[in-house]
Amino acid sequence: MDSFYLNPRASRARLRAAENARRNRAELVRELSWGRVSRRDLIKWGLFTSAGLLAPIGGLNPFVASARAQSVAGPTGAPPSPRFGCLPFTQPMPRFDCIARNPVSTLNPAPTAEANQTSQPVDAALGGGTGPIEGRPPGQVWAHQRFAQFPPAIAVEMTQHPARTNTSYNPDVASALNCGIDPTAPMPLRFHPEWPIQNSNSVWTFNGTIPPKLVRARYGEPILFRHHNGLPANVTENGGFGRHTISTHEHNGHHGAENDGFTGAFFFPDQFYDYHWPVVLAGHFSINKNATDKIASSPNDRGGLTRVPGDWHETMSTHWFHDHMFSFTAQNVYKGNAAMFNIYSGLDRGAEDINDGVNLRLPSGQAKVTGKSWGNLDYDVNLMLADKAFDSQGQLFFDIFEFDGFIGDVMTVNLVEEPYFEVERRKYRFRILNASVSRFFKIALANAAGVAQPIVQIGNDGNLLPAPVTLLALDQQGIAERYDIVIDFSKFSVGDKVHLVNLADHFDPEIGALSGKKVIKDLSVAAALSGTSLDPCVGRFLEFRVVRDPAQRDVSQVPATMIPNPNLSAIPVTRERTFEFGRGASQPVPDPNTAFIGPWGIQTDNQGGMLDADYNRVSAAPRFGTREVWHLVNGGGGWDHPIHIHFEEGQVLARDGSLANVPAAERGRKDVYRLRPGGSITITMQFRDWGGMYMEHCHNTMHEDNAMLLRWEINGGGDAFLRPLPTPVPTPQGVLFEDPYDLPTAR
Repeated sequence: MDSFYLNPRASRARLRAAENARRNRAELVRELSWGRVSRRDLIKWGLFTSAGLLAPIGGLNPFVASARAQSVAGPTGAPPSPRFGCLPFTQPMPRFDCIARNPVSTLNPAPTAEANQTSQPVDAALGGGTGPIEGRPPGQVWAHQRFAQFPPAIAVEMTQHPARTNTSYNPDVASALNCGIDPTAPMPLRFHPEWPIQNSNSVWTFNGTIPPKLVRARYGEPILFRHHNGLPANVTENGGFGRHTISTHEHNGHHGAENDGFTGAFFFPDQFYDYHWPVVLAGHFSINKNATDKIASSPNDRGGLTRVPGDWHETMSTHWFHDHMFSFTAQNVYKGNAAMFNIYSGLDRGAEDINDGVNLRLPSGQAKVTGKSWGNLDYDVNLMLADKAFDSQGQLFFDIFEFDGFIGDVMTVNLVEEPYFEVERRKYRFRILNASVSRFFKIALANAAGVAQPIVQIGNDGNLLPAPVTLLALDQQGIAERYDIVIDFSKFSVGDKVHLVNLADHFDPEIGALSGKKVIKDLSVAAALSGTSLDPCVGRFLEFRVVRDPAQRDVSQVPATMIPNPNLSAIPVTRERTFEFGRGASQPVPDPNTAFIGPWGIQTDNQGGMLDADYNRVSAAPRFGTREVWHLVNGGGGWDHPIHIHFEEGQVLARDGSLANVPAAERGRKDVYRLRPGGSITITMQFRDWGGMYMEHCHNTMHEDNAMLLRWEINGGGDAFLRPLPTPVPTPQGVLFEDPYDLPTAR
């Protein structure tokens, strides 16, 4: 199905009928999220088709042709989200909330290599009895890899919590650089000051508050992230969607599988999970092993560099982390389980005035002003983009029946609706994350006259590009992709207003609805600003207000050369694999613990057919220390799939069979690979440093949750730390295990 929103001018009767259908659908969503019914039940009852579509039943399906719910011109089917009379750009955009970097000694109990199995009482809603305080699977085989070699230096601690007021907001910049927002003022969780406060179980965020959270790290300084699950023990206390079990994926962290946020390694309310993020350069054990290359380095607190092992060509910058709970990722991320993670290095240190011959001096802030030799945020701004939808009471709404993709009708930036942001006349860096469920964006910058202005793209996914690319509009940005850009506001005058504009139109005139399949049309800036699009999220969505000249001269740079790709010419390709993504999948082993049935699936090496997800099944097993070439193929049907491969960055070798089809902004290292409708992409990856089980899936999370996911494993040939991990089956009373099985393609 596709996302449908009624024209706000539809008749009252039509709006009432659509609201009734939405409420009825919400009841089914609720029952599925509680686990009281399954998709099999819905098919058996005739409410669902075997193809994964909602049956045409009046009062349930907004597409049914009836007097109560007939098609009209414009977005149709569900009532539009209420705006409560608010106009765009009437609230400031808050910067991210920076999470404290604490001594490891602040953690109680102290972190351990193996999961802490200290017993505690289990809530009766979870079955009672006793269970471990840590939800990480127990034993040596699931222990943190190389924990003694990379002992945690920094502790980060957060709790996944129902919505509440933020009374400890820390943007780590002066109020003048954050639209005058007073960080000491209580900040209720609402998407606009004039909108209702969200109910506690409508939104579940890190620490239960907004703005989104930001963790900062630097190479060579391992982090222990203790994630507490503070969600309700009663699975029914979820506001109608979302699951209270979570697994946190640091996207695209280069570390052991036990810290990857594996989809089946989830944990329960009242438990915690210790994630060990070593923050090392790829090639740590094989390239620059003695740390003699000063470019492979980390910023120290004295303004100098600390050299680190590994390949500096693999330096990363902009990550994020989010929930990866099996078959509930879309619901949980949409509900608020998403944050960003900036990684600092000698090359990208976040102090633009330090000129040491290594620092690229990208826009950030000046050490002489802030007293911080790295990680300055004055002119380095994280942006989390996501479309949302709301019910008639203004509470966050989600519909899991949108198997093609869920598309909202309200545009948010940093979890507030269409805000403004005050800037100075100088260069800014923006780290843009697409945190939507299914929506793609295509972003341009327009001046007051509606004319596109230059944007300099410097990064794609977690990585700085080999060279900056100047564009009048960015490429379509798929779900989970990060685009780092630089905008120079010095060309504008104080008092000017310029806007980020979304050009990606999801409205499909053939079906009269918003399509979750793909972008239907890329609009020109003029067309996007004309107001004629029936996609409510097309057009201006973030207003920049140029308010003053900078107090300090802008010394930041955008150098012509940034981070060249690693040279892989001397590394042989040991194997090529093909993964095809499509519909019509089957489930050969319907394991109730690890498998799911859905319309989507993946076929490996043209063998065995299109298969639904089963995270106990190993589809590929590249050998440790090797390089492979993977071909990712779209199985057709008109869908666009942004494919994410966990563990290590790859390089794009070809799109639709040719390097000439790969745009300049896509020629750096990546971790999300857009297939485009009917397309293919060829990439190359290495498998080194760490071991275990990892995932590959579509990051349109409605596709992922409905079975477009597979497990692959780094094959160590019997090495102790590289043996296939037993598959966890978590319970509140402790983690059980199953032995994984291999497809022939994994041999």
